[in-house]
Amino acid sequence: MTKANQMAFSLTRRQVLKGGSAVGFGAMALGLSPAWASPWGQVAAYPRGIETGPDISLAIRRESFPVAGKSARPISINGTSPGPLVRLREGQNAVLRVTNLLEEPTSIHWHGLILPPEMDGVPGVSFAGIAPGETYTYRFPVRQNGTYWYHSHSGLQEQLGHAGPLIIDPAEPESFRYDREHVLLLTDWSFEDPATIFHNLKIGEGYYNFQERTVADFFADVERNGFADTAAQRAMWAEMRMSSRDIADVTGSTYTYLMNGHSPSQNWTALFKPGETQRLRVINGSAMSYFDVRIPGLTMTVVAADGQPIQPVPVDEFRIGVAETYDVLVTPEENTAYTLFAESMDRSGYASGTLAPKLGMTAAIPVRRQIADRGMEAMGAHAGMSDMQGMDHSSMQGMDHSSMQGMDHSSMQGMDQSSMQGMGGAESGKVDGMLPAGVAQPGSRLDQPGIGIDPNERRVLVYRDLKALRPWPDRRPPGRELELHLTGNMERYMWSFDGKKFSEVSGPIHFEKDERLRLILVNDTMMEHPIHLHGMWMELENGAGELIPRKHTLNVKPGERLSALITADAEGSWAFHCHLLYHMDAGMFRVVKVA
Repeated sequence: MTKANQMAFSLTRRQVLKGGSAVGFGAMALGLSPAWASPWGQVAAYPRGIETGPDISLAIRRESFPVAGKSARPISINGTSPGPLVRLREGQNAVLRVTNLLEEPTSIHWHGLILPPEMDGVPGVSFAGIAPGETYTYRFPVRQNGTYWYHSHSGLQEQLGHAGPLIIDPAEPESFRYDREHVLLLTDWSFEDPATIFHNLKIGEGYYNFQERTVADFFADVERNGFADTAAQRAMWAEMRMSSRDIADVTGSTYTYLMNGHSPSQNWTALFKPGETQRLRVINGSAMSYFDVRIPGLTMTVVAADGQPIQPVPVDEFRIGVAETYDVLVTPEENTAYTLFAESMDRSGYASGTLAPKLGMTAAIPVRRQIADRGMEAMGAHAGMSDMQGMDHSSMQGMDHSSMQGMDHSSMQGMDQSSMQGMGGAESGKVDGMLPAGVAQPGSRLDQPGIGIDPNERRVLVYRDLKALRPWPDRRPPGRELELHLTGNMERYMWSFDGKKFSEVSGPIHFEKDERLRLILVNDTMMEHPIHLHGMWMELENGAGELIPRKHTLNVKPGERLSALITADAEGSWAFHCHLLYHMDAGMFRVVKVA
């Protein structure tokens, strides 16, 4: 850090709270368009305050105030938790002064932004972090627009509320119109200390799973599938020392799910006038939770994914992985209230709010669905089979046992590596035999929404629906492939790439400056993983040809194989990791060096 960045900077609470956020709240109270509204007349609402660029000051501290109506000590940013909405404009030179008033180092990572590596905010990778009492000034050109977010990349601070939304207004009008916008930041809050949660997961990965199968479930399965099939499935899960209901590591047994910092009983409300088109910017800023989002009675038209515009897709529901963002348009015609419903993937809880023409209105909360069971689709090589019978354990072709450090090969007990084809994931320089750009790789399930969703019940967004508005500038075919396996041991709560935790790797993954490569991700585990690459876009090969979508975070389902094209145009060192906070902390993290 420069001497200027290390300069201690003290802010009083009055200084922190005045300015953009106060103007925003005052204007909303008067029903006026606030100063930070875009020039095309949209009105944005976010209850935690607004900080408008290009010059912004943020102060990070630990404070005592209620969360979900109970006493808590979250990390706050400018006096709120989650933090204020940071609003920038494409073409600006952003200056963000971040002051650390904690008793420990901190940081802010601007998730999804393309910027210089020293501005990316990952301690130990691109900068030293922000020491207590110091101010660090982030300076970077704003070269994109859309819906993003920001969060700590220091320890487990993200779980303590150290996160907030980041909106970048476009330099030119967008391809769609709307009358009003609302930000929906989804988070998971626990009154347990994050270190305690991590310790409990180390003790037993099912520590927070209170939805295990029962005797009644067994007899229901026998009635539906027959005794032989049911017994075979139970025996298989028992042999792996796993549960078919290992859907989420941390659940509603400790989490309270929040929408813009509000619990369901607090009923955060977004206002509309009948006939207005609303833009909802949905951000999954949680530490560990996937959500299934719907608004009963309204069709949502998805118009952007991870901040990037896509061809409009009308849906009734979408799954949003940790760290992903989706923008949707809705046009409520009736003078009635609608429920904004975000159900956790494991069905252990939900975040909710209300879309209404006036405050105080509510709508019915949908009945939560039952937890689903993992099936053969999670077994990778055997994906698509309807049951466990006929699984030949000796046929796990291509397994590189020498690379599976720390695993019990004699019994495979506790292993979350049921298929593990091609373990080792070495870089491959081959060009011959690769699929053309835009062709989905074998083993992907891009047309499936994921576990626990019935596509026959309502129209659900899937990755194959995502198509860019126009081709991306780099049209070169990839010059090489890099295959990485997502690996782990759930019983010991160890997570890794290619069987090695971050502490065990000898060096970074190398990208050549300006090369075009294909990244192949193979999920050898029984869990979903949202994989995030800093500094560069991943162009998801979902079968859309030249219109494949750009994403900063890719959800890889259990046993799935995905591929993405990357233009390595960002020189420097960049973080690459699973965005499940405790998975990253347990070792599913690497550094990509572009040189």
